[in-house]
Amino acid sequence: MNEILIEGRRLRLRRANVTDLNYIMTLQYTPENLKFIVPFDEKYHREIITSDGSEKLDVIVEEIDTGNSVGYFMLRKMDSPFVEFTHVIIGKKGLGYGREALKLLLKWAFEVKDFHRVWIDCKDYNKIALRLYESLGFVREGFLREILLTNGVYENLIVFGMLDREYFSWQEK
Repeated sequence: MNEILIEGRRLRLRRANVTDLNYIMTLQYTPENLKFIVPFDEKYHREIITSDGSEKLDVIVEEIDTGNSVGYFMLRKMDSPFVEFTHVIIGKKGLGYGREALKLLLKWAFEVKDFHRVWIDCKDYNKIALRLYESLGFVREGFLREILLTNGVYENLIVFGMLDREYFSWQEK
């Protein structure tokens, strides 16, 4: 059975299961997505999916009307008052699904799970993600210079965070 975390107008977020592994791996290794992430292998995802979900979680984004998967998130460090959003990957682009899914994930994190803080990092050249995170109220917290080595090139990460009070203040606007 698919454990639904939260539903919105068009999308739902649900816990990934073993049958989603191929979809997750395909999304990670699509060249358009791969340039913005550090992929994890299938064994790592299988361990997350078969775990109790208290520390890490793979989350599938799917259309409510069709049940089709349109993206996935990985959440880490959930066994603390903080949670890291990583691997924010939308496979069906250009429909506003990234914005809607991230808003749902924030609502789930702060309103359902009662986290104090969420954070995310992003390669400094991922302009679409940078604009999205800032437009949703994330605050730039840091710049990690040449922290990732990708294909022989060191890359920079920008770290964003959001506190629970910032989220709730943002919702009142």
